[in-house]
Amino acid sequence: MFSKEESKKIREDFWIFFGKRYPRKWLLYDTKVKEINLKFSFDNTKALVSFDIETHDPIFREYYFEKFESLKNLLKIEVSEDIVFAKEYIRSSGKIISRIYVEKLNVNIHNKKHWPEVFEFFHDNMEKFELFWWEYQDFITA
Repeated sequence: MFSKEESKKIREDFWIFFGKRYPRKWLLYDTKVKEINLKFSFDNTKALVSFDIETHDPIFREYYFEKFESLKNLLKIEVSEDIVFAKEYIRSSGKIISRIYVEKLNVNIHNKKHWPEVFEFFHDNMEKFELFWWEYQDFITA
């Protein structure tokens, strides 16, 4: 097992190497909609690329989630057949969000042998998520 400091260093190294391999500015928090972010997540069991709908107001969260749900068929075609819609996703902090995501299971951020496949997974899927956002943001935010 890794100490807290070792684990932190490994996580930092992963993101540094990812940034060097794909040196571009990702959309992420810059959706211009405070409640909707694109995210990369990688832990000891899986990697995710997601649209996270984060707000304390459940009415806004449900509103945006329903907008994404109405585009489900397009998301499956343009992003992935395996896209998951979680109306109530509980983060490790206990905060409830809505999340639309694709995941890669059986990968571990502490195993550097998994990094190349996660780099590819992140790059390919985040590009699709960004393109989808640019195409449909007006509808989602209307």
